[in-house]
Amino acid sequence: MVGSEETRLIVLRGNSASGKSSVAAGIRDQFGRGLALVGQDNLRRVVLRERDRPGAANIGLIDTVARYALDAGYHVVIEGVLYADRYGEMLARLRAEHRGPSYHYYLDVPFEETLARHATKPIAKEFGEAELRDWYRPLDLLPGGVESVIGADSGLSETVERIMRGTGLAELPALE
Repeated sequence: MVGSEETRLIVLRGNSASGKSSVAAGIRDQFGRGLALVGQDNLRRVVLRERDRPGAANIGLIDTVARYALDAGYHVVIEGVLYADRYGEMLARLRAEHRGPSYHYYLDVPFEETLARHATKPIAKEFGEAELRDWYRPLDLLPGGVESVIGADSGLSETVERIMRGTGLAELPALE
């Protein structure tokens, strides 16, 4: 078992440029200290410099970092594309073993909007439409109906507020 009855586990998934990182940062900004961000891109691309593939090392690293933070008393937001077929088993195990409440959200953004959002990012020079099309998986939901789907019509502040309220973080104190 991992974490405590008080710790919250929040998983934000969705395609590239769906707003996951912005939502995670918004949650952290609103909550304050005591919330750990476990970003797939940071652990996979920066820490390990590895490609996203089945059985890759980042899957275990994401799990380990999230567990460590939960055991240390932090609320945890895991965010990333986190394809269901590659990360689903790890996320299901983490959810089952977390003592506190767990919440899963999927940011559903159409491909055309993904392209428009990607074009505004600094990383847009590294890869373009062809790669985004290859990576895009419409409604790549985890089995069991555990995810709340948030559509592209939900703005950043609205999405952050929805998650803050839905997870109970809005009523919890930050660490000093």
